[in-house]
Amino acid sequence: MDVLLKVSRTVTAPVLLLLMAACSDNSGPATSEGTTAPTNPTPSSAPTAPSAPEGAPLGAEVLGTVHTGEPFTATITFRDTANEERWRFTVRSVTCGKPLDSAVMAYAADSVGAPTPTPTPEAGKRFCVVAMDALNVGKREAVWNADSTVSLNVGDTRYTQSQKDSDYASDYAQYFNSKGQVGPTFGLNPGSRGPVHGIFQIPTGQQPTSIWVTSSTAITTVDGVQPGYLVLLNR
Repeated sequence: MDVLLKVSRTVTAPVLLLLMAACSDNSGPATSEGTTAPTNPTPSSAPTAPSAPEGAPLGAEVLGTVHTGEPFTATITFRDTANEERWRFTVRSVTCGKPLDSAVMAYAADSVGAPTPTPTPEAGKRFCVVAMDALNVGKREAVWNADSTVSLNVGDTRYTQSQKDSDYASDYAQYFNSKGQVGPTFGLNPGSRGPVHGIFQIPTGQQPTSIWVTSSTAITTVDGVQPGYLVLLNR
């Protein structure tokens, strides 16, 4: 009995050592897997700001889209007053590549006693004359013109009146006023209608595709880009 007991204890000890070693080997990888740092998730892309329709200023709210000959009503608000003006505009035509109206230029020259000029556009550009109709649908007399409020667009490139172009537009207003067609440049009472012209210069060989008309005092003010209307030109 004593011999057998000693043999049993002698055999059991190595077996226990083997089991302990096996447990130690199995626990190593398990511990390693449990502490492995997770892969960093791919950061989500930042939201992309919605792109403006072609011809509209980036970030501007498009209040409506019309075509040549279709009227739209714009409410002109002012930052420093509660008053507002309301106009119903209709773009009648856009004429590019022709000299400015000779009768208009002659009237402007005669009014200051100067020879009739022959206006020439900047090098590589041509004149475009935008003819619009404006009806005062507000509640008080209002003044309006295309200076800083209208852009003529070629795709996503927008052209506004230069100072010289604005002078030509004023000549058109003076001429039509002399013919009894008073335009908004000189002020119109509620219910009155008159013509308004914008003079723009775009690169030779390019065709205008749209017009942007802001519903504010300027396309961009101290408060940022203003809402407006996109007029698609008939082709």
